[in-house]
Amino acid sequence: MSSPPFSASRRQFLALGGIAAATAFLASCAPGSGSIFANSSRPELQFWHLLSGGDGVTMSTLLDQVQAAQNAYAVRPTVLAWGEPYYTKLAMAAAGGRAPDVAIMHATRTLGWAPGGLLDEWDLDKLAALGVSEETFSAPIWEKGRIDGKQMSIALDAHPFVLFYNTDICAKAGVLGADGRLKPVSSPEEFLEMLRAVATASGGHALSYGYLGDGAQMWRLFYTLYTQHGIEMEMPLGGTLGIDRDVAIESLEFMQQILDGELAAAQSDYGTAVAEFSTGKSGFFLSGVWELRTMQDAGIPFDMAMIPTIFGTPSVYADSHSFVLPHQSSPDETKRDLSYRFVADLLKGSLGWAEAGHIPAYLPVTESAEYSTLVPQAHYAEAAQHVTYDPPAWFTGSGSNFQGDFGGAVQPALMSGSDSGAALDRFIDTVNVRLLQPNPADPTEVS
Repeated sequence: MSSPPFSASRRQFLALGGIAAATAFLASCAPGSGSIFANSSRPELQFWHLLSGGDGVTMSTLLDQVQAAQNAYAVRPTVLAWGEPYYTKLAMAAAGGRAPDVAIMHATRTLGWAPGGLLDEWDLDKLAALGVSEETFSAPIWEKGRIDGKQMSIALDAHPFVLFYNTDICAKAGVLGADGRLKPVSSPEEFLEMLRAVATASGGHALSYGYLGDGAQMWRLFYTLYTQHGIEMEMPLGGTLGIDRDVAIESLEFMQQILDGELAAAQSDYGTAVAEFSTGKSGFFLSGVWELRTMQDAGIPFDMAMIPTIFGTPSVYADSHSFVLPHQSSPDETKRDLSYRFVADLLKGSLGWAEAGHIPAYLPVTESAEYSTLVPQAHYAEAAQHVTYDPPAWFTGSGSNFQGDFGGAVQPALMSGSDSGAALDRFIDTVNVRLLQPNPADPTEVS
């Protein structure tokens, strides 16, 4: 099923970026005549994604495997720069009639682009015929792809914020169970007590957590703690932020307790935190699953776990790389059907995606015997049942300015231990201003 054609106003184009610049960029990104698919007689599917580094290498491997396993289609991938530039160019392509057949988006960004027909809806019957349905995903991951009752994205994975731990240091601290895995904790006091034991055993910091100049890192930990109180924020367009101020302050103050200079460095950036943990100078490391390969390459003894349930409700901040159908006014039905098959093939073959640290979203993969043997991946797979995404709003999500706004508001308080209430108020004021601004991708809001 397709959404109505998208007709962009001049103001929308200005909000999304220059047409000429985007068009020139897209032309420069297209694979040349030397592409391995150039002479293929099979229908060619254009696939855009923003995966680079280790993720990009892993995706290339998965695409090669899908390519080799069938003769129905060929895939031509195009890799664009991560973050806001990618989303701007994808929106321009959909609005300007140059959309790829399939693209990757973060699940948290689809709400900003779905209005006005920038994305086409997935046909659930077609997916089900290929073995892809609601029953093959955990509930929070599947539901995140639904917007106004329509399935607008299909998740490839979940990549949650997790806890890495040095098994040697933690064994010395006495915080591992008989199975060699981290003992459970169920309160802020228990977690702080665990950190103190690990700090003593490490001879340095208990925990590495880099946040300076990184709003995303600050938000990931804060929103994990906030939602562990059993609530989420609400961001109604044209309204005001729905937030429990007391819970938010408690969450920020707990972060301040950790960043006391002894349990964790009071001021540390991301690179410093990675270096500290990867050289065995701390017992814990808070980050995303994407750092799995970094720690494996470092050769330290480590394991990983879902962030402990400190405030009562299991919840971890996460996002998902998800498949979307950028809008096409008159899609080639053969290629559209093959796009469904391509996505189903990639989901079913996504065990290798776990090598990058991500949790495959397709349950037949994560519930397989093969996945259960992957360590440490299998040790944090439960996080997929408890993921919490950014509050739905057109301006939130991975790579958005929203997370930077949060960091700008709260970083002074984290650095100095100053009034967390004042920091929270700065954040609330910023969000309320954004809620009064129309979604530049929605023709019903921008004219």
